[in-house]
Amino acid sequence: MKTLAPAARHDRLAQAIGLMCIYVGLIVYVNACGKVMAESFHPFEVTLFRHGIAFLWMLILFAPRHGPRILIPQRPGTQIFRGLCGIASSLFYFTGLMQMSLATAAAISFSTPLIVAGLSGPMLGEKVGLHRWLAIAAGFAGTLIIVRPGGGIGQWSALLLVGSAICSAMYQLLTRRLAGQDRAETTNIWSGMVGTTAVLIMSPFFFEWPIHWHHWALFLSMGMIGGSAHYLLTKAFERGPAALLSPFNYLQLLGATLTGYVLYGSLPDRWTWIGAAVIVGAGLYIARRENRPRPTS
Repeated sequence: MKTLAPAARHDRLAQAIGLMCIYVGLIVYVNACGKVMAESFHPFEVTLFRHGIAFLWMLILFAPRHGPRILIPQRPGTQIFRGLCGIASSLFYFTGLMQMSLATAAAISFSTPLIVAGLSGPMLGEKVGLHRWLAIAAGFAGTLIIVRPGGGIGQWSALLLVGSAICSAMYQLLTRRLAGQDRAETTNIWSGMVGTTAVLIMSPFFFEWPIHWHHWALFLSMGMIGGSAHYLLTKAFERGPAALLSPFNYLQLLGATLTGYVLYGSLPDRWTWIGAAVIVGAGLYIARRENRPRPTS
């Protein structure tokens, strides 16, 4: 296997970090659009446009270059299950977002890496030691601080967002399982195809045709930017390790806080900041331990 020179490796890591930061900025925009559009349309319709347009956009980008073979996966069953987890995460997220601030929703979503760490043992066969379990427990406590069962925020919305985090964790774990078996382009196309098909089946119960041009503009931008963001995420993880890149997800809290203040004049309360700090601290601790050099035998 070819070993990269230090300068080349540094360049690839810099590219990975840059792609990750762009991804975070784009996702903040997509989530803000989702909250705005959910005020006028059913959240299932918001999800349908988000994933359907992303699917068509990926086809336009990749099918002419790679031909029909880009649609043929090595493990179609895993691709279907992954796509269903992804669409379920979006449905839960956009539904919960209707009564939740962008910043609070972002903070709850930070539990996803901790769920990934906990499930990596049974799903991927990775060793989960005592230190990781303690960090996961701390992150769960941080989530409870934000949700505050019986407290001041919408409990139903909070539960939906926790469900979104669980589905997102499953989606990421299945992405790891597919790595090296299917091309990133194939995986992205199948994710959009499966999710779009699942929601489209339910569309007669909620669909309302957009009539204003600005609705179309927001739906189109959500789909194209969301699809592009997830492709950039895939390319970032091709260039850098997950332990290095995952903590940059926490920049979403700053972006969501600023966006929520501009759009709605709202800021997270004290308990949201405290809970987010606990979750972020637990996530950074896990990332630091995973990024440590392993002793060679």
